[in-house]
Amino acid sequence: MFKLTSLNLNGIRSAATKGVEAWIAKTAPDCICVQEVKAQAADVSGRFEALAGLKGHFHFAQKKGYSGVAVYTRHEPSDVVVGYGSSEFDAEGRYVELRFDTPKRKLSLISAYFPSGSSGEERQQAKFRFLAGFEPHLAALKLQREFILCGDVNIAHQNIDLKNWRSNQKNSGFLPEERAWMTNLLTHTGLVDVYRQLQPTATDTAYTWWSNRGQAYLNNVGWRLDYHLATPALAMLARAEAIYKAEKFSDHAPITVDYDFKL
Repeated sequence: MFKLTSLNLNGIRSAATKGVEAWIAKTAPDCICVQEVKAQAADVSGRFEALAGLKGHFHFAQKKGYSGVAVYTRHEPSDVVVGYGSSEFDAEGRYVELRFDTPKRKLSLISAYFPSGSSGEERQQAKFRFLAGFEPHLAALKLQREFILCGDVNIAHQNIDLKNWRSNQKNSGFLPEERAWMTNLLTHTGLVDVYRQLQPTATDTAYTWWSNRGQAYLNNVGWRLDYHLATPALAMLARAEAIYKAEKFSDHAPITVDYDFKL
C-alpha cells in the first residue's frame, strides 16, 4: 500500500512542539502533504528539510509567517513544480506538485492550500478568484497525467460535512457559490473526493477542522475541510481512510488514505 497523509500544520514550528514528527515516524506514511507551513526557507534550513526520514519539497509564501505548503516523501520525484502559474496566488505559497514519471505512467502528488475568506469580503473575493483560476488548471492537468491533490480546500461541500450547516449557509467555507464550485469540480472535471468514495454517509467522524473558539473541539463542532481529490484511476485504488484525532497537532486533523499502488 501507498500511505498518503494530508495535514494543515497551522505552523510547522508549532506543530513540531506538539509531537507531529514523532507521529509521522510512528505512522510511517510514504508521503505527507502539509499546508500552512508558516515559515520561510531560512526557518526550515537545518531543522525541517526532512521529517522522520521524509524529504521535504516546499512552496513558501513571500509574506513571512503566512501560508506555505510542502510535500514530504520517501521517494525521489522526477520533477518538482512550485506554483501553478498564478502571479497572485503563487506569491502566497499555495501549490507544490511532485511528479513521479516512468515510461509507463505519469503521476503527481500535490499539496495545495486554498484561500480562506473568513477574514472579510476582500479575502472572500480573492478566494473566488482562486477558485475560478484553479479549476481550469486541474482540468488541464487531468488530461496530461494522473494525480492526487491533498490539501486544505477551505470548503465543506455537503450538509454532512459540518456540524451546524443550517447556521453557516452565509459563512465562508459553506457559501452556495463555494459548494457549487466543488460540485462542478467533481462532476464536470471528473475528480473524485476519495474520502466520500470510501465513507459516503459519515458525519461526526468526518470532520478535520475545529474552530479554536469556545469548546468546538471538545464538542466535535467541526467541518470537513481537508481532502484527497484524485483522478478516477487512482481513486479506484483507495482502500482505507483514517482521520487521526487522538493527538492534536493543530486546529486540523491529519487525514490518511491507503492506496493500492507503489511509486
